[in-house]
Amino acid sequence: MKTLSAPPPERDWTPSVGSVERKTTTWGCQMNDGLGRLMTMLTPEKTRMPSPEEALPGRSEPAFEIPERHAVLDTPIRPPFPEGIEVAYFALGCFWGAERLFWTIDGVYTTAAGYMNGTTPNPTYEEVCSGATGHAEAVLVAFDPAKVSYADLLKVFFEEHDPTQGMRQGNDVGTQYRSGIYFANDSQKATAEMASAAYEKDLETAGHAALTTEIEPAKPFYYAEEHHQQYLHKVPNGYCGLAGTGVSCRIPTPS
Repeated sequence: MKTLSAPPPERDWTPSVGSVERKTTTWGCQMNDGLGRLMTMLTPEKTRMPSPEEALPGRSEPAFEIPERHAVLDTPIRPPFPEGIEVAYFALGCFWGAERLFWTIDGVYTTAAGYMNGTTPNPTYEEVCSGATGHAEAVLVAFDPAKVSYADLLKVFFEEHDPTQGMRQGNDVGTQYRSGIYFANDSQKATAEMASAAYEKDLETAGHAALTTEIEPAKPFYYAEEHHQQYLHKVPNGYCGLAGTGVSCRIPTPS
């Protein structure tokens, strides 16, 4: 479970892709990877998915209020969205940094942090961090395909985290930190599978482990608590544990 920082007073902050925190040295990445592996070995219970019978029961309605509008883009974070807007869902570790990656992209209408593809309905953050819901920390990305393609979003997804780490990202260990693409339609599924297969080959060529990203149909997206929404806008120097492999993602052209 990550420690929350209190949001600072309101300030101007213009998001940009370059503002995303990245680890800048190979040595630092290796140190974090080694520590993450050790933590995985010492806490195997955190990396085991609960069965439906073991999962927490959840509730029929959210346990908290969900905000209406995006703190950066000033757009609704819940549907219905304008005509022509499509929705994608990604899990790539801690959703604080993951959400910021996508709201900076031109053509993205809105984003939201939430919990996805587990068992427990309407979970809380604490329940997800317990490992007893099966959910991944995920990001909803509503986008205009006339301005940014689904393939473009996949490129950001693959390059900005390490999709070879199984049930963790860096030192963040647990089923909620797994890598996942949750497709909303058959076209997204086909593009995701094609991109994944190509990227896995490039990772292997570069000497990385096998890709562990799950590609599954999108189940209900449960919005996270208000303080998690656009967290790194409210706390610009807050925690971001994302770090890519350094391998570029090429999206093959469908034949």
